[in-house]
Amino acid sequence: MSGVRGWQPAVLFRRLPPVPRLLLASQLAFNIGFYLVVPFLAVHLTEDLALAGGVVGLVLGVRTFSQQGLFFLGGGLADRFGVRPVVLVGVTVRIAGFAVLALTTSLPGVLAGTVLVGFAAALFSPAVESALAAQGRQLEAAGVVTRAEVFGLDAIASKLGSVTGPVLGAVLLGVPFAVTCWVSAAVFGAVLLAHLRWLPRDLRTEDGDGPGESVLAGWGHVLRNRTFLAFTACYCTYLLSYNQLYLALPVELTRATGGQGALGWLFVLAAVSVLLFQLRVTTLARRAGPRRALPFGFALMAASFALVAVCAPLPPLPGPWALAPAVGMVLLLYTGQMVAVPLAQDLVPRLAGERRLGAHFGFLASAGGLAVLVGSTGVGVLLDRATEPRPDAALPWLVLALLPALSAVGLWVLTRRIDRRPAPAPAAPAVPAEDPVRR
Repeated sequence: MSGVRGWQPAVLFRRLPPVPRLLLASQLAFNIGFYLVVPFLAVHLTEDLALAGGVVGLVLGVRTFSQQGLFFLGGGLADRFGVRPVVLVGVTVRIAGFAVLALTTSLPGVLAGTVLVGFAAALFSPAVESALAAQGRQLEAAGVVTRAEVFGLDAIASKLGSVTGPVLGAVLLGVPFAVTCWVSAAVFGAVLLAHLRWLPRDLRTEDGDGPGESVLAGWGHVLRNRTFLAFTACYCTYLLSYNQLYLALPVELTRATGGQGALGWLFVLAAVSVLLFQLRVTTLARRAGPRRALPFGFALMAASFALVAVCAPLPPLPGPWALAPAVGMVLLLYTGQMVAVPLAQDLVPRLAGERRLGAHFGFLASAGGLAVLVGSTGVGVLLDRATEPRPDAALPWLVLALLPALSAVGLWVLTRRIDRRPAPAPAAPAVPAEDPVRR
């Protein structure tokens, strides 16, 4: 793609057939609608509904579990019934969830709304991911783009949505929370109409005869795939590491500056780095290959926490330099993510034998959610030591660095074994980009 003018992701997006475009646009809209409301849910619960902090934590924890913890269910259903019905039901459930949040002021109602919002993502996200994997394989066989580049575009679309949503939500802070919920429901209503109109009825999560096998058969296939289970164990530290932007990064900012005023700007820095460099990094990582790129990406994630571990026991640097460890953490963490994640998502279908992709992507996400639940609980206790410079302030950061470092070693060993396995048969060529979308 060298020599092509324009923003590289936009140029690549225009080369895609209509169906992958719709799926990527869906990821953008999903994140806009989600981040329009959820970052401000805690404010609504504490200020508008006057709920105690423990209850707020319960509500947010239930939302996370109903989403991330149930991805394996949504992925299995996508394999069984096909992408279109599961996505349509998921989007409808999310509209219902935001409607419940808009209409209720009771704790049971809030819990019901948050469960619906979370479960909706557990339905449509693994279905869309597995469909992108299947479409990406076809596009790579046809020489249009590589599957890793498709997942790079997916990361960009998701990040763009996660930046745009909170900005729109901040604009709506002056209006009642119910209005914000209705706006988000309207966003998902537009997504529902687009999918009803353009999402093909025969869109599958794999090549072959299409949906039909039981959900239990898909889960059994996953649990018998020892190589994939080993890969999952290594990969799940990525989501745990990423979650530290919300858990550990504010602690470092408090140590360095006495507050968290710079947190928003660091999220902007992370988003800009993904939007500008994701595809370039993906191209370089793909040339290096999973054997080098995956361990290197996780090593960068480990280095992001090791950097803060070195600085945490020391007095903060003067002026803006006090932010240097936090900035370094964000840049290293996101660079590692940009290197590793698209190639890892490209590797999942290979490990699955290009079959039952929904079950495999769903299981991978649920395992990551469990790692976040267990790991963040333990790390959260240790982070109390890191709020101010002290000799043991490095301990939580060293633990955080150790986990992706172990994954880097595990992936270094695992990818060498995978390289010795025969590749699956090539897919049929993709539908040309100029063909109309099948409905």
